[in-house]
Amino acid sequence: MRVLLVEDERRLAQAVQRGLTAEGFNVDWVDNGVDGLWKAKEQQYDVVVLDIMLPGLNGYKVCESMRAAGIWTPVLMLTAKDGEYDQADAFDLGADDYLIKPFSFVVLVARLRALVRRGGAARPVALQVDDLTLDPVRHRVERAGTEISLTPREFGLLEFLMRHPGEVLTKTQIVEAVWDAAFDGDLNVVEVYIGYLRKKVDQPFGRSSIRTVRGVGYRLMGRE
Repeated sequence: MRVLLVEDERRLAQAVQRGLTAEGFNVDWVDNGVDGLWKAKEQQYDVVVLDIMLPGLNGYKVCESMRAAGIWTPVLMLTAKDGEYDQADAFDLGADDYLIKPFSFVVLVARLRALVRRGGAARPVALQVDDLTLDPVRHRVERAGTEISLTPREFGLLEFLMRHPGEVLTKTQIVEAVWDAAFDGDLNVVEVYIGYLRKKVDQPFGRSSIRTVRGVGYRLMGRE
């Protein structure tokens, strides 16, 4: 099994490379995001182990660029960060798994073998509700032919709404899908981000497609 390891901490990278090689993996190691992205695009790998904090291009950018290029090799992200937003952002941009430093080498090997068995994800299909379109591959949103810039969280929220058009989605459902199933913050964060989305995808176009169902949740509607 071929592994691309993108990690700038030399001691850690060398230890992981030695360990994985002993487990039967064929490991290529690069120490920056630019070379990592080039390797991922130019060569065939079974899995990519990708640090977030990298010189050149950070891991988020590398992962996002891979997915935008249609490269669906499973990605396991490594980071010293442990915030829920970091994890959610990684998943929003196309990562398949996430491991926090310091980590158990045994767990790393188990996660990698699981990702290889699972294989690459299928290419997502572009979503459309009336004149609003969302392309998960290119991470692009347009309305009436005009491109709309969204943050990763806003993008994830809109994608979830567009995958369930016309359905009433509760704040709990939205948080579990877009944030994290273990999220224990204030559910009103959903209301805040719904407001952000309306200002970007509805108001400038004279639409009111994101509806509030009072006391229940929200739903995305087409024009009636």
